[in-house]
Amino acid sequence: MPLLETLPVTPTVRQWPVWSTTARIVVTDPAVADQAYDVVAEQLDEVDRACSRFRDDSELERVQKILAGNRTDRAVTVSPLLAVLIGAALEAAEKTDGDVDPTLADDLAALGYDEDYSIIHTKVGGLDIPITLSRRVRHSWRDVSLTGRRLRMPAGMRLDLGATAKAWAADRAARSIADRFGVGALVSLGGDIATAGPAPEGGWQVLVQDGANEPATRVGLDGGTAGLATSSTVSRSWRNGTRAVHHILNPASGLPAAPVWRTVSVAAGTCLEANVLSTAAIVRGDDALHWLREKGHPARLVASDGEVLTINGWPFDGAEIVADDAQVHEITLTQLPEAAHAA
Repeated sequence: MPLLETLPVTPTVRQWPVWSTTARIVVTDPAVADQAYDVVAEQLDEVDRACSRFRDDSELERVQKILAGNRTDRAVTVSPLLAVLIGAALEAAEKTDGDVDPTLADDLAALGYDEDYSIIHTKVGGLDIPITLSRRVRHSWRDVSLTGRRLRMPAGMRLDLGATAKAWAADRAARSIADRFGVGALVSLGGDIATAGPAPEGGWQVLVQDGANEPATRVGLDGGTAGLATSSTVSRSWRNGTRAVHHILNPASGLPAAPVWRTVSVAAGTCLEANVLSTAAIVRGDDALHWLREKGHPARLVASDGEVLTINGWPFDGAEIVADDAQVHEITLTQLPEAAHAA
C-alpha cells in the first residue's frame, strides 16, 4: 500500500488518506477532477458514519448497543445504506460458504485490532511470520437475519463490515463519477479498484504490488464497469504479544488465516465480487487455486516463498514484472505505464 503515495498526482488525479489507506481517483477529463473528489469524499464519509466499528457514533455501533440491551428477540430498523452494506456482507458469506464472515469484530479486537490500523501500526509496527491457529467457539453469519431493513442478531454480537464495505464503496464511487459527469473513472481504495465509464486510450493501467520488494505486475483494465482486488497477509500485520498476526481471519478459528499466500489478486465484473473472491482465497489457503479456477475469474497468487501463480487468463491485458528470486508461471511480458496501485 505505501507504494500508492509514490504515484504522480496529475491533473486527472486526486488522492488523499482515508480508512488507514489511500483513496485515489483518476478521471479521463481533468475539468471534473475536483467535483469527482467532492462526490467520492462525501460518499466515503457516509459509509464511515454508517458502519465504522472504530466510531462510537456510527450507526452500526448504535444499533449493536440497542440489540445488546434487548432481552427479547426483537429486530431493529436500520438505514437504507446500512441495510445495503450488511446485505452485501451476508451475500459474500453465503457465496463463500462462510469464508468471508462479517461477524468477526470481536475476534479482531481480541487480536489487538480494536482501533484504526494507523494507530495500531504507530504503536507496534508490522511483522510477518506464521502463527499457530487454535479453534474456539464464536458466532456465525448465519446468526444474522436481515429482512428488508429489519436487522436481527444475537445480543452482544458485533459486526466488521470493513472489507466488503470498502469494495462496495469503490464500486459506488466509480459509477457515480461516470454517471454524473459522463467521464471514465477509476477509484482505488487501498487494494480495491473499481472502474466505470470509458477508459483512457490504452485502457486503465494498474500496478499490482504489495510493497517495494514484493513481486509486481502491471495489468490493463478495459472501459466499463470492472473491479480488481488484492487481499494480503502482509500489509496489515502487527504484533500481538509474542505472535505476529494479520487482519484476514479464518472464521473456523477466529484467528488469522494461515499465510499460504502473501497476496491474492482477482479481476471481476465489480470490485466487490473481486474482493470477496480474493479474501476467501486467502482463507482457503491450499484449496484456493482449485476453487478460483472453478470460479473462472483471472487471478494471481503470490505464495509465501514468493512464487507467483496465475490462472484463468491472468494477466489478461497486462505485464508481469517480478522480483529476481521469484518463480513465474503463465506470464506474457509487456511494458505499460501505471495509473494506480492495487495493493
